[in-house]
Amino acid sequence: MPHDGLWGIGELAERAGVSVKTVRFYSDGGLLPEAARSAGGHRRYGPGSLERLRMIRSLRSMDLPVSVVRRVLDEEDTAGRAGGALEDAVAAQLRTLGTHLRALRWREAALRSVQECPAAERPARLRLVGAVTAPPDTGPLARFWRGWLPPRMPARSVTAFLDVAVPQPPEDPAPDQVLAFAQLYAMVSRPCDQNAGPTQPHAHRAAGARESAVLYAGLAEAYGLAATEMRQDREPCPGQALDAFVDAYTSAGTTADTPGFRRVLARQLAADPRIDRYWELTAELTGPPGGPPEPTAGAAHDWLRAALDAEAEAARS
Repeated sequence: MPHDGLWGIGELAERAGVSVKTVRFYSDGGLLPEAARSAGGHRRYGPGSLERLRMIRSLRSMDLPVSVVRRVLDEEDTAGRAGGALEDAVAAQLRTLGTHLRALRWREAALRSVQECPAAERPARLRLVGAVTAPPDTGPLARFWRGWLPPRMPARSVTAFLDVAVPQPPEDPAPDQVLAFAQLYAMVSRPCDQNAGPTQPHAHRAAGARESAVLYAGLAEAYGLAATEMRQDREPCPGQALDAFVDAYTSAGTTADTPGFRRVLARQLAADPRIDRYWELTAELTGPPGGPPEPTAGAAHDWLRAALDAEAEAARS
């Protein structure tokens, strides 16, 4: 250290292991204030500059922008230590890094999906998985369901249903899961066929805000009960799950639960449009690789419909 306790820009750069250009850049930007100027106009830096420069380099090594580095240093100057600004910066950087890592894992699985399919199918597979962003956006799936649900359904009920119906892509997907999501994306993104007939279940057509809220709250309960039965490999049959399923429709329509109503409901459900492929792909996407699929809302609905049909068949026997 010179007799005046100050370093020149070259000395500081050498001790910090950086170039003079780097020191000058941070100094000109106000991150590394100079203590004085020599008689010849050269910059001079105080004893705390070395540690400050090392702090700047550490923050920049984490890819923190200069504006964030400035906030961290300002807080350290004011409070005598790095605190909330540094904590927020690290947390934000971790979130950004997590997004980048998820995108890389998704791209790797997408490329493996292309690599592992037959050579003749690779161009089509590439177009299919390449249409999906990485990490994937579930917005198109949510928009699909918003068009399917009753138009007057309360926002809270819509949100609750979307939480169940819109699958969240796995953090570390297998190639088959990337393919399933890409197929889901293609399915909900294609233009609607205006000549394909009704696109919503019969119960939706006259459902107001109250009726749709009651209906979907009841269906959620019934689906949960049916899923428990399905996990135990039980065949569709009358019971608590079916009663809850029928009750969802009777409560929404203020109709009594009678054998006649159940027969009418079975016929209406049989005529409703079906989106089995959506639920099949959802099961592939959310289930453990190589393991049994977790029951989806669609699978539970089909189980309950089959239970309703089985009950009707038993009554006719």
